[in-house]
Amino acid sequence: MTLTLRQLSSILMFFLSINTLKFNTGKLARFADGAAVAQLGDTSVLVTAVSQKQSSPQSFLPLTVDYRQKAAAAGRIPTNHLRRELGPTEREILTSRVIDRSIRPLFPDGYFYSTQVMCNLLAVDGLNDPDVISINAASAALSVSDIPWNGPVAAVRVGIVGEDVVINPTRRQLQNSSLNIVLTGTTQRRVVMLEGEADRAPLHKVEQALSQGIKATQAIIGKINELQATLGKTKRILEPPKTSPARIVEAVESFALNHVRDVLCNDDHDKISRDQALKAVGEQVVANVKEIYPEEEDGAIFSSYQSFVKKIFRDLILDEDRRCDGRGLNNLRDISCSVDLYKPLHGSALFQRGQTQVLCTVTFDSLDSAAKSDPVSVITGGLKEKNFLLHYEFPPYATNETGRGGIGRRELGHGALAERGLKAILPSESDFTTRLTSEVLESNGSSSMASVCGGSLALMDAGVQVKEAAAGVAMGLVTRTEADTGKVLQHKILTDLLGIEDYMGDMDFKMAATASGLTALQADIKLPGIPFFVVIKALEEGFVAIKQILDIMSNTISSPRKELKGCGPVTEKLELDQSKQSRLVSMGGYNLRKLKSETGVTVTRVDEGSFQVFAPNADAMAEAKEMMEKMMEDQKEPILEFGSIYTGRITEVKEFGVMVELHPNLRPILLHNSQLDQRKVSHASSLGLDVGHEVTVKYFGRDPASGNHRISRKVLQSPGIPLIRNLNPK
Repeated sequence: MTLTLRQLSSILMFFLSINTLKFNTGKLARFADGAAVAQLGDTSVLVTAVSQKQSSPQSFLPLTVDYRQKAAAAGRIPTNHLRRELGPTEREILTSRVIDRSIRPLFPDGYFYSTQVMCNLLAVDGLNDPDVISINAASAALSVSDIPWNGPVAAVRVGIVGEDVVINPTRRQLQNSSLNIVLTGTTQRRVVMLEGEADRAPLHKVEQALSQGIKATQAIIGKINELQATLGKTKRILEPPKTSPARIVEAVESFALNHVRDVLCNDDHDKISRDQALKAVGEQVVANVKEIYPEEEDGAIFSSYQSFVKKIFRDLILDEDRRCDGRGLNNLRDISCSVDLYKPLHGSALFQRGQTQVLCTVTFDSLDSAAKSDPVSVITGGLKEKNFLLHYEFPPYATNETGRGGIGRRELGHGALAERGLKAILPSESDFTTRLTSEVLESNGSSSMASVCGGSLALMDAGVQVKEAAAGVAMGLVTRTEADTGKVLQHKILTDLLGIEDYMGDMDFKMAATASGLTALQADIKLPGIPFFVVIKALEEGFVAIKQILDIMSNTISSPRKELKGCGPVTEKLELDQSKQSRLVSMGGYNLRKLKSETGVTVTRVDEGSFQVFAPNADAMAEAKEMMEKMMEDQKEPILEFGSIYTGRITEVKEFGVMVELHPNLRPILLHNSQLDQRKVSHASSLGLDVGHEVTVKYFGRDPASGNHRISRKVLQSPGIPLIRNLNPK
């Protein structure tokens, strides 16, 4: 079913800032359970939603979100060797994660049906980023589908340009914005997801921007509701999730109550011992209940036990302000820091917070090592090269597990968040490409924010002149809600989240900041939205915690080292005129490749008249200088005098003339057919000239238009020939 253009205009369009956001459904991908196209400016995204009718055996929602950028949408052809789209890029993965986190909390409890949401970039205008548009299109597609979903949600990007808050700023406006946060909200001003970065924005500015952002989402939600009411399908009837019989629940509680409380109130437990103790209690509870009710399955009994543990864990926090490690709700775990761990490293730091341990190392390289973006990312993100890279690694031993490790979506997301947290403190200009690696050696919550802390220390240890130190912290939330409406009746915010508090809580609110203001923000919310005031409260308490962390970090290193370490790289700027540049580079860049292979030194062109010389150390720089001087000396061009006559050797015969070499260090010069003889010559062979023959020519300087040397043989075929000069050695 579709509407006329006039009906669409009245129902599906509304103004955001200076642009119009439009929704359209019923025309494309009609076999999908739900499909919608959202358009802002000239950027359009098609989102489809399909959910199986049969429930999966998993006890969780198997939701897959795939966002793909098509080069054709930007009027480009892919630059890879196949000239087609390959696997998902980092930007596509990060955008998929943002969409997933925006829609996942709104699926009903017990909905375990395999569901796939696919986002197809139809067109991009280079001004409006498609990520926010994709979230809104996904919300519209799910709303008009028959898939059970407690939406809609709506997303906006908020920025601060000058002193003004801008909703959905264009890419150009974002370049001058001190804030770039994507906010997803639902009805009643509840927040579902936050993701973004800032240039050390102060708290009151962030609060003001978020307040206007959540207000803007309400208008979008209203229009999606109208779209659903007009064109939406009837939702499928969802069977209520299976629950354990009351007799099993009561039996589990009677056997487990005292034992679970004892474990959760024992401050001596760490992550591993606590998990093992709870597992041992669970096994004993299952055995005890099986003796009474042998017909019950072990899995159902253990599931009841897990639900009971979660209830006790949350009740201890809500009713007694009791955390399982004995801390107060606002207390940090013990923190220790160290830097300069291994001498060969350009910079290093070890950051320990409780049982979360992160090793960060800094490596400098030449500007040639900067990350290159694909053409679509350049258009949508405005970033051609990136000379600061943060790579996050989470090996399985960090949680006492085995596995292959590798870099998955989670690692890319955590690394991108930590990178945003540090990007704002970097100097505006750098002679190097800087790579920061963050390897999680132990993990018990908030490893990405530990990467911000450790990364800040490592950068200062390496001598990077950061503007100020940065730190990160994860804030948690435990709530008690009304059964029918989901209204939050009671809540407690937790500072410095543990792994078990993340798993059993309702929010993982990560934030990075300096003493001046916010640098990065990411909120994963498991409830179908939390009140806006709770978000602001978590933000305020997070700033307090970060200032405490910064004070602890300053005891280890308070400012960047004045100079790079002795093992660090060396860089110099080399300015050369045009003729010397060609001698240094040589044909096909042979000299530069030889220089890099023999000394490890990289020469990168900076502009038309200068190069950057990057050496891994001072010794390599000295060796490279000697080689470059020798190259320049050995290939010194002779100076030709205007009007002089020279003898040269033919190196190549062409249809339009011959190439004449006057000196080994001088490139062959074209002697055109018109300058070969007083007579008209169509080819050099008519005069008996061939490769290796010597010819005498007169030099007339350089062509003012092309800069090429000019020589002539024709003018010498007249009386009064002056002295002939031979530049070629005998």
